[in-house]
Parts: sequence; C-alpha cells; structure tokens
Amino acid sequence: MKAEFSVEDMTCGHCEKAVTLALADALPGAAVLIDLVGHRVSVEGDAGKAEAAIRDAGYTPVRL
Repeated sequence: MKAEFSVEDMTCGHCEKAVTLALADALPGAAVLIDLVGHRVSVEGDAGKAEAAIRDAGYTPVRL
C-alpha cells in the first residue's frame, strides 16, 4: 500500500532528513520518496502510521 502526502511546511534539507528518519522509525524497511521542491512524500506502508510519524516529527501532512 502506497501513501502519499503533501507536506507544505517541509522546506529544506533538514526537514527532508527529519521526515525520512521519522518514517524509517515508524515503518522500518519501507520505501520512502521525498520531493522537497513539490513538498510531497510517498511511502510504502500504513498511511496512518506514516501520517502520525510525520506529525510527530513536527510537520503537517495532508493525505493525497
């Protein structure tokens, strides 16, 4: 299952790393693709866990 989010407050390399690490902790081994310019995150796995991980990292994901 693929989950996609718009994360408008993800604006720099630090943000990208924080989101990537949060998703890696929440969904070990899941493929994560981040488009920093487009403010998009795509991840394989449970959408609810992914959304919670992004929020816990301090960002505001919106499911697409």
